[in-house]
Amino acid sequence: MGTYLGLIIPILVVSMFVQWRFRNRFSKYAEMQLNSGFSGSEVAEKMLHDNGIFDVKVVSTDKALSDHYNPENKTVNLSTDVYYGRSVAAAAVAAHECGHAVQHARAYHWLQLRTNMVPVVSITSNLLQWILIIGVLLVAFTFNPFLLGIGVLGLSLITIFSIITLPVEFDASKRALAWLKNNKEVLYTTEEHTQAKDALWWAAMTYVVAALGALANLFYYASILFGRAK
Repeated sequence: MGTYLGLIIPILVVSMFVQWRFRNRFSKYAEMQLNSGFSGSEVAEKMLHDNGIFDVKVVSTDKALSDHYNPENKTVNLSTDVYYGRSVAAAAVAAHECGHAVQHARAYHWLQLRTNMVPVVSITSNLLQWILIIGVLLVAFTFNPFLLGIGVLGLSLITIFSIITLPVEFDASKRALAWLKNNKEVLYTTEEHTQAKDALWWAAMTYVVAALGALANLFYYASILFGRAK
């Protein structure tokens, strides 16, 4: 338990800092209006078309920070502030989500693998909490490790999914920033590009922290399993 706390507490502290920094940066850049006057939806449409993608729709969603690309129905979903916003943050987020659409169109292997894992991971996540709780109790009172073993396998799957997400997110930001850099009509100045890069960097760090948290959880429950099941 002490080893677990030694791992999880620093990760929680770092996670809180990253989340605070991420929201702080985005709030700041959301107030910085683009010199070009482009809205997030216009940035998204232009990036898609510049990459020869005409079968993806850009739609608005009501929930804040719900921006994502859906490969099943080929939609770039932008929150209201991003869709209608004409700020550096809106441009950065819109371009990033279109980066995923470009990955899909180019058959980027990490995105394909992640997409294939989503249904299984979704089902596993919904059941995992109860499996782990009951599994730990069974190990403690009956020394039966079977259910906990299933839970550890589920955690392994979620951890792998979290790790696979990292190259997907970093590559989408890389594609977005490269396109923004080459489109001066969207981001006029070097300062705007630097701000967009900073915003996407802190967004990516949230995924890094999530992957570290998943690893720490896996280590903890695996240590219970292998410590008892000898």
